[in-house]
Amino acid sequence: MRTFLREVTEHKALQIQAIGLSLYEPVEGTSVDQIGQEVIRTQWLGPDSGKLLLGRRNLIVDEVDDTRKTLHYALSELQKDVEVELLKYPESERAALREATKFGIFVVHNKNKAKLAELPADIPYYAGATVEDLWLDYPWEAIDIEAHDRDAAADKAHD
Repeated sequence: MRTFLREVTEHKALQIQAIGLSLYEPVEGTSVDQIGQEVIRTQWLGPDSGKLLLGRRNLIVDEVDDTRKTLHYALSELQKDVEVELLKYPESERAALREATKFGIFVVHNKNKAKLAELPADIPYYAGATVEDLWLDYPWEAIDIEAHDRDAAADKAHD
């Protein structure tokens, strides 16, 4: 993604930061009751995450918008980090910095189903494709990529 964006923009210093969130996967230290109910942070930007976001245009990227719980969580928590960072600036500068800090969301697949969380109307939202509510098996989640590729080829041959 960074390579593509560097080609189409004049910004040569694009940063890509990664956060990790889990809703459906078991995470060490969590209970079975939490799976599917509670978003768990597995990786975050660090204690100064607001500094990385403040005054920038930030795009949250996810492979799938299923229930929207993780997207809502990610956006809300990143916005909270910005607000914490803003407290380090004089009050006279905060409104301009807040205005300069933008968020957008891109998902590869948006599932066509009722969502369990809302996103603010002023946040730009882009989806590569809207698909029916079916299980999506991404190659990067495969344990055996060769078997995954064979299954995908066989499935494509049936179409």
